[in-house]
Amino acid sequence: MKIGIFDSGIGGLTVLHQALITLPKEDYIYYADTDNVPYGTKTREEIIRYVDHAVDFLVGKGVKAVVIACNTATSTASDYVRNKYTLPILGMEPAVKPAVARSNGKRVMVIATPVTVREEKLRNLIRQVDDDHRVDLLALPGLVKFAEAGEFEGEEVNQYLRREFSSYDLQNYSALILGCTHFNYFKDSYRKIFPKEVAFIDGSVGTVNYLKRILVGKNQLENNHGTVEYYMSGRPVYQEAELAKLARLHQRLDKMLKYK
Repeated sequence: MKIGIFDSGIGGLTVLHQALITLPKEDYIYYADTDNVPYGTKTREEIIRYVDHAVDFLVGKGVKAVVIACNTATSTASDYVRNKYTLPILGMEPAVKPAVARSNGKRVMVIATPVTVREEKLRNLIRQVDDDHRVDLLALPGLVKFAEAGEFEGEEVNQYLRREFSSYDLQNYSALILGCTHFNYFKDSYRKIFPKEVAFIDGSVGTVNYLKRILVGKNQLENNHGTVEYYMSGRPVYQEAELAKLARLHQRLDKMLKYK
């Protein structure tokens, strides 16, 4: 049985990429809802409908678990689909708790989509761990647009980031939490702006490790070949040009692994 990984677009490839590293003998189905990306500017009702449709598609393919590799979809719709389906459904949650625990009195910045920033799920998480009010939230919807356009570096990206971060003294921060899987593609650009001691934290490793623990507990680890089927809003990806684009995205994610 395969593992289903779902995102609004290419952001979830960061989770798939990590899964191929941690669980290389599993087979995967990756579903990108490219017809409706970005989710971060949609209504709650729209997002729940999109997520329900995607999970239903993956369940129909017989997957043994689903990873919602999208922070916006997790914060908005994960409870809904977990109540509807019986298989394990994992989500993405910004790693606020460990970042605050090791902040050493400095501030922590969480960057995410507008929906994730607005949702009570994230704000409740922060309230539980941020006793000293050290966490700042910043919505960066432009990064999703850059990512989906394949524009990961360059002057326009750098100008956008410098403008958005301009009101913060970045010397005061210990960590930058990437609260959207699309944001993992830009680690080299953050490094140009943030001091070298600031850590970049994303949830991919923790989510995939949790997935592995679930599969071990259910005795569902496979010994397959690490194959991936790709779907764009339910349409199979088989053209060479599209597959080559996905391969280039994985290559970029390989490069981003060195930025911590």
